[in-house]
Amino acid sequence: MRLYKLLIVVFVVALFLALTVPALQKAQSCARARRASDLVISAQIRDSDISFAGRNGQPGNPVNAQRPIDAPIRADELWIIEQPRMAANQPKDMPGGGELRAKLPDQEKHVTLPLKHTDVKAAISAYIATVNVTQKFENPYDSKIEAIYVFPLPQNAAINEFIMTVGERRIRGIIRERKEARRIYNQARRQGHVASLLTQERPNIFTQSIANIEPGKAIDIDIKYFNTLKYSKGEYEFVFPMVVGPRYNPPGYSGGVAALAHGKPGRSTQQTEVQYLRPNERSGHDISLEVDIDAGVSIERLWSASHAIAPKKLSDSRRKVMLSQHDSIPNKDFVLRYRVAGAKIKTALLVHRAPRGRFFTLMLQPPAELAQVERTAREMIFVLDCSGSMSGAPIRKAKAAITRAIKKLRPSDTFQIIRFSNNASQLGARPILATPANVRKGLNFVNGLSGSGGTQMIEGIKAALDFPHAEERFRIVSFMTDGFIGNDREILGEVHKRLRDSRIFSFGVGSSPNRYLLERMAVLGHGAAAFIGLDGDSGLDAVDRFYEMAGHVALTDISIDWGNMKVQDAYPRLQPDLFVGRPVVLTGRYDGQGRTSITINGRAGGKMVSYKLDVGLDEASVHQGLPFVWARSRIADLADRATWQKENSHELSTGILGTALEFGLMSEFTSFIAVDSMTKTAGAFGTTVAVPVPVPAGVRYETTVGR
Repeated sequence: MRLYKLLIVVFVVALFLALTVPALQKAQSCARARRASDLVISAQIRDSDISFAGRNGQPGNPVNAQRPIDAPIRADELWIIEQPRMAANQPKDMPGGGELRAKLPDQEKHVTLPLKHTDVKAAISAYIATVNVTQKFENPYDSKIEAIYVFPLPQNAAINEFIMTVGERRIRGIIRERKEARRIYNQARRQGHVASLLTQERPNIFTQSIANIEPGKAIDIDIKYFNTLKYSKGEYEFVFPMVVGPRYNPPGYSGGVAALAHGKPGRSTQQTEVQYLRPNERSGHDISLEVDIDAGVSIERLWSASHAIAPKKLSDSRRKVMLSQHDSIPNKDFVLRYRVAGAKIKTALLVHRAPRGRFFTLMLQPPAELAQVERTAREMIFVLDCSGSMSGAPIRKAKAAITRAIKKLRPSDTFQIIRFSNNASQLGARPILATPANVRKGLNFVNGLSGSGGTQMIEGIKAALDFPHAEERFRIVSFMTDGFIGNDREILGEVHKRLRDSRIFSFGVGSSPNRYLLERMAVLGHGAAAFIGLDGDSGLDAVDRFYEMAGHVALTDISIDWGNMKVQDAYPRLQPDLFVGRPVVLTGRYDGQGRTSITINGRAGGKMVSYKLDVGLDEASVHQGLPFVWARSRIADLADRATWQKENSHELSTGILGTALEFGLMSEFTSFIAVDSMTKTAGAFGTTVAVPVPVPAGVRYETTVGR
């Protein structure tokens, strides 16, 4: 009997193996064939008409590769659920092999990606930062890939240098018109050359493409830019954004930035796509950051509300700041602030003399005595973004900020509260006096708001700017939003169209707000922008200071007489209001020399006033980045004007292109291209791999991406 049962068991096992082993072998064969294919590939390459130069500019050998099929190739996502082979010294929790690796269900998945590390080194002198960003790519798969990475930089970054490092070779990128750069890149990609292309999708969003990365090979991309720092009441602020937040695009709009779940490419109608890691996914991409500060005067305090840092004192006026290794996930903006000694800035004027002209930046401060001017009654319009991306921590922080501001209103002030998501609604038909009863009514309205739906910001713009207001009041429209929208330009056009005599104060809420949109809204609205983090009471004290500053406008309706400085093309072209403790940075060209008096005219407390500022052009500090800072300011101004001057679009576009080409800068019409002409890789360019990024800290995946 026992022998009979044993025979039955042996028969069942043999039958099971006969049925399952062929299927397993077939699945393993398919897995090996498709190991690096986790995304959609789209081949749209034409025959080559370009040959790439070899060493010392000599022509390289032309390649007559066959024309690929122009039809999209579908490659399904593949997850290998297995323990990969480990090197002897490799930690067990590191991604390995050429595969996407996952743990058991409901546990964290480790996604192997080509972007391994980002290194940032910044040097600050006076109020200008010189920043070098190195992106380290490596192919972890078993076949060639093209890596695509969408990433942010500051909206005022003047990118003037781009270098690709392949092994021991450093290839300096050249600036070309965008279409020409794309054509060169596509030809190099098809011919098997390693090539990289940097394009601008928004003034603060860029796409890095690298073709023909061979298995196991590493490629570094170095980007250099200049930008100016913010300054307010003795405090400087340096910001380095780390992740692009998910954007909402209105129905019918196709020029935006799509937010897609990792592994689901090509499912949007937008010109730019960003893939986001799912909540249970993690990649090995991390970031290191170092900031060298030379303040020129003693630094009294230095801190970061966004990240853990390790500061090192080099002298009273110099600090070196490093990002803590325990805070290296790139999922929020890095914000560093430092307070300097003394009420005045040591270097208010910077100049640079070059063959292409003379350039300056001037940090213009109002006289301290204007702080004593009694403020006029205000009309405060609070506009709160109640879309899905604001749900949770962001809307709680925004509501706390509005609550604090409403409680500080004077009885002579009036206020209105507007919410928007898919549509807009408001507290009442017109602003109401800030009486105790009305304040309670307003606070109850704010407490009842929550986040859901889309971000139809234009509806909020219309509701806030369209109704008339009392001329005797200083009207402040305050937007509280993360700015996660794809139609930035439409919004700026509507702001200009409807602004009239309102002042716009933008509050960016969250860990990675759309600083470009919020800053430009403030510039167009003659106001200012501030940003509120999500950690604890982070930013709420700044809200108090910000609204206090907004209530003490030092000068409005400003005009400037530059004296014998002979200034040309100063930006911002629309002169913003001057607020006590918050200067304005002006950048321009000049032809004068020696000493000169600059006269600032404006309205303070309802009266016309003027004051003089004596500067020594030959005594000012010199900074080599000024030509690029000026050129970037000019490009930003032309781009703003293009949002509402449709009839001059060709002239404005030509101005942007000409400025970018003359100064070798990134813009919407120019791109950096680098090609390694010395070597060619074998075979087709391989699979296109988009680098997914984490959703910004504090942002809910299910309300912004989860679809």
